[in-house]
Amino acid sequence: MIQLSVVIITYNEEKNIVRCLESVKAIADEIIVVDSYSKDSTKSLCLPLVDKFIEHPFTGHIEQKNFALTQASYNVVLSLDADEALDEVLTAEILNAKLNWQGSGYSINRLTNYCGKWIRHGNWYPDRKLRLFDRRLGAWGGLNPHDKFIFTNEVDTPILKGHLLH
Repeated sequence: MIQLSVVIITYNEEKNIVRCLESVKAIADEIIVVDSYSKDSTKSLCLPLVDKFIEHPFTGHIEQKNFALTQASYNVVLSLDADEALDEVLTAEILNAKLNWQGSGYSINRLTNYCGKWIRHGNWYPDRKLRLFDRRLGAWGGLNPHDKFIFTNEVDTPILKGHLLH
């Protein structure tokens, strides 16, 4: 079984962070939060739930996520935003992926809640994100704030069942 680092970047996420952290505890071998000096209670909420809490100046989403990758102990990483959480099906899929790691990474369907309703149509769904990957095979890129993990070489990224709830 591979070991998995969960990395999350934060800034003033007291309303979201506990939900996010609770959703990954069954699959994480370590949880790392990289915080941009939050002014709210993000830090105090995180400390009892994470393995590493690192304060680091924010210079952009891409830069912060790439810094977070360097803090991980393990090469396979699940990268989340603080306002995201795994559903039960996705949790089971990630556990299975840990047992049977195949290749470079996996894509995940993100399901967005807007005005209290889950949006399951249009350009909003499925909002596929590559969030589970071997960090040695690429880096975060794109245009801030629209970051994306980009592999150095072309690879296949199967889609896991379940949802990343946003």
